[in-house]
Parts: sequence; structure tokens; C-alpha cells
Amino acid sequence: MSIVDAQTRPQNVARGVTLIVATAFTISSQDVVFKFFSSELTLWQIFALRALLTLPLFFALGWVQGMRGSVLVDALRKWPLLRSLFMTLTFMAFYGAIPFLSLSTLGAANYIAPIFITLLSAYVISEPVGVRGWIAVFVGFAGVIILLQPGTDAFSPWALLPVMGASFYALSHIISRTKCQTVPPITMALSVNLMMLAAGLIMSGILLIWQPGEELVRAYPNIFGSWSPVGVSEWFVLGLLAVAAVAIAMMLAGAYQAAPPSTVATFEYSYLVFVVIWDLLFFDTSPSGATVLGMLMIIGAGLMVLRR
Repeated sequence: MSIVDAQTRPQNVARGVTLIVATAFTISSQDVVFKFFSSELTLWQIFALRALLTLPLFFALGWVQGMRGSVLVDALRKWPLLRSLFMTLTFMAFYGAIPFLSLSTLGAANYIAPIFITLLSAYVISEPVGVRGWIAVFVGFAGVIILLQPGTDAFSPWALLPVMGASFYALSHIISRTKCQTVPPITMALSVNLMMLAAGLIMSGILLIWQPGEELVRAYPNIFGSWSPVGVSEWFVLGLLAVAAVAIAMMLAGAYQAAPPSTVATFEYSYLVFVVIWDLLFFDTSPSGATVLGMLMIIGAGLMVLRR
């Protein structure tokens, strides 16, 4: 499959922006559930069970859209699978750190991704960035440094995980824009779900064979713990996460297919507004001065990308 020429890609900016803001709200709400739920079930158990619950929803949607058997075949093709691998690595990095950081810090660190997307847009798929866009790249990176405060007592090594995840996130959306332009959103969403199911089962199998020590399990139960019994309330929460996963995956894929990545990425910053509200409401946590300054610089960088 060849890369789609920049002049022939869709430029439905309004659709892309609407989808990405709705996605940001849904993701932020899901992250609240993950943070509460991370002490109950391991990350890999959540990945596997949520993916299993999501599968019937995807096949039902495929049947309604007349795709039926083809949706599974297409979801297992090379480029959707590669995109899904990067998305899954993003989720692993983000949710692996979620018990140890506030949602505000975690989200702001992760949202260096739009800066990576802007860089990749310029060098990989030749979409224009402009002088204002390059200034935004430097402002965004400076904002992340202020946010993370490396070299100080306030720095947490866990904050590096979402930054690493951000690079995978950027790669996944560049693939959406170039190699998966004509792939239906439901196909890409199913592909991500299958990859997350595989990740959950593979990591669970590794831990079952390896059996990490009790001290490691006590320190990081969401990563190294074993599977826990699942009651009615847990199945209900997993069901909600399954529905959210379908909505997020389809809206995210649709947003990056509809409009230029650097423009869509700008409005992903709305996630930061949502998580600050959730931190105050649910976790009684307010962002520090450095966090606020870093977030404002990151948001400002995004607005500069939009203005250009």
C-alpha cells in the first residue's frame, strides 16, 4: 500500500476536531476508572478481559455496517496491526504509571505526543509545519521539561513512561494518516483490541511462568500481581471500559483520517482540561505551579500549531 499524496488527503477539519475533543473527554473519564480500578485487578487482567468483552461489540458493529467477515481479515493486515502495536505500547506505558502519578502530570507528560506528531508530519509525510509550528515544537518541549523537573526532588522516573508512550502514540497516528487512510475506523479499532488482548494474555503468561517475588508484587501490584477473582461489580466496570474502548478507538481513528495530524493533535490538549477537573473532583489533588506552567506551555504550543 503506497503512501497517500498530501494533496489528496481529506481536509475535513471540523469533523476531525469534533471527534478528537469527544475522544479526549471519553479517555479522561476512562482514566479515572483505571486509576480507581488499578488496585483491584492487574493491568494485564484488565487488558485481556476488557478486550474479550469488546470483541462482540466490534463484530456486531461490523455486521451492522455490512462488513461481517471482512472486518476481522482486514484488522489482521500488516499496517493496521503495526499501528495497533504502537497504540498498545502507548497504553502499556500510560496505564503502567497511572497508580504513581496524578492524572494531570501523567496526561501532560503524555501530551508531548502532538509535538512528535508535528515533527513526523514534516519529515515523514511532508505535511507543512511552518515557522510558527517549529516555534511550537520548542515551546512544547520546554513545557515538558518544566513539568517533569528532571534533576530535582520533584522528578519521578514514572513520568518517563508516558513520554516514551507519546512517541509510540505519534507513530501510530502517522500510520493512520498515511498507510491506513482508506481503512474503516471499526477495522482499526478491532485491530487495536486484538493487539491489547494479545498483550494482556502474553504478559499474564510471562508472569505466571516467571512468578516475581513478593516484594516486587507488593510494590507494583498493578504490573506484577496475579489475576484476581472478578465479581459482579468488576464485570460491570469492565463492561463500561469495553464500551468506552470501542468509542475511543473509532473516534480516534476517524479524527486522524479526517484532518491533518498536527491540527487534530492541537485539540487533543482538551484532555488536560478534563483531567485537571477530575483530579480536583475525585482525588482531591491540585496541580503544582510547575505542572500548571508546563501544561500552559504545552497547550500554548498546540495553539501555535493551530494558528499557523
